[in-house]
Amino acid sequence: MKTFYQILVNTVLSNVTNMTVWFALIFFVYLETKSVTATSIISGIYLVLTAALGIWFGSLVDHNKKKTVMILSGAISLSIYIIGFIVYLIYPAETWKSPTSLVLWVFAPLLLVGVIAGNIRSIAVPTLVTILIPEDDRAKANGLVGTAFGIAFLICSAISGVLVGLGGMFYVLMLGIVMMILSILHMWFLQIPEKEIVHLDHQPKVDLRGTYAVVKAIPGLLALILFTTINNFLGGAFMGLMDAYGLSLVSVETWGFLFAVISCGFIVGGLFISKYGLGKNPLVAMFAANIIIWVISAVFTIQPSIILLSVGMFIYISVVPFIEAAEQTILQKVVPHERQGRVFGFAHSVEQSASPLTTFLIGPIAETFFIPFMTTGAGVGLIGGWFGTGADRGIALVFTVTGIIGLILTLFAMNTKYYRLLSERYMNHVPEALPDGELA
Repeated sequence: MKTFYQILVNTVLSNVTNMTVWFALIFFVYLETKSVTATSIISGIYLVLTAALGIWFGSLVDHNKKKTVMILSGAISLSIYIIGFIVYLIYPAETWKSPTSLVLWVFAPLLLVGVIAGNIRSIAVPTLVTILIPEDDRAKANGLVGTAFGIAFLICSAISGVLVGLGGMFYVLMLGIVMMILSILHMWFLQIPEKEIVHLDHQPKVDLRGTYAVVKAIPGLLALILFTTINNFLGGAFMGLMDAYGLSLVSVETWGFLFAVISCGFIVGGLFISKYGLGKNPLVAMFAANIIIWVISAVFTIQPSIILLSVGMFIYISVVPFIEAAEQTILQKVVPHERQGRVFGFAHSVEQSASPLTTFLIGPIAETFFIPFMTTGAGVGLIGGWFGTGADRGIALVFTVTGIIGLILTLFAMNTKYYRLLSERYMNHVPEALPDGELA
């Protein structure tokens, strides 16, 4: 457990760095260009790269020591942040004000690659839970992982807006470079008891076909991944528009500090799981959490109130760890350990593949339909009297519609046979043959 706690500390250091750069980049681009479309495209690029690289990252995790790949993750991020810092210093302030600036569209994706390199660690950590933690305690350990994420989220939320307000990306990248160096040094001297790399010698290093066969062979697992994919398709709307909506209500500094308070929800949810677990069946906890999330999504922007938004987001974020921990706990039990990196990577890629489409499209859709609908269009007369009018109310309407759709899909999914089969598999799990003679 001491080693596990050390890994959590290192994860906080790394996540603070990468999330601060990510948050700050979105703030910086929106404040400089005033373009919702620009922030949506950047979010879309992030999700495309995340989806495209997940399977490869999973293969790296399976075929190398976990400590090695986590150091590699930090080294990639550090190198890119140094390059990005140099680019930022070279070009004048006017460079960043145009949404069509070529330098901006080199700078932003460059930093995104540095942030996304941290996903190697995100795939490695749950496989380390399998190695270090007994089966009965893994749900609680996954809750602690969620708590570590919440702590990092709190810190980066508090400082990213302030850093951008004080000096654009200058202080952000300086902090990123220093924090990543500390993370790498800490991991370098950390002893992880992983005696051997667990994989079959005849497997290719990027074995998409074999990984898909394992997923398909476990009843209901593919359906679970599909359900999360659909949720992410809807969630792309929030990723593309939430910062723009929040910044329409308060200043960037206030929005950053507010996110710091709201992000305590990750810690609250994670600590609850670490103490009480997820119950006998994590799948039940996952569906209950999804119902809560989509109900909140339908109502937390129904009026232009920063208080309503804050309370709704706090509840939303408190419930998110239950979804993440439930999926990780299920996979850690029913997937062979020698395949877990690739299955986690496969799930990561597939689940994130839907969000880019939404995120790419939601900015232009909001600007061409929802915002006009609630400023000069039919929405003003239909619901404007109680819902409110203006550009911010157009964005709010996107969230309300998304929440209603998500709730309907969740209620439908939880009553299908696929999730009953996966539930039975988890509750009555017995090792059995899977493709290539592996054991479940």
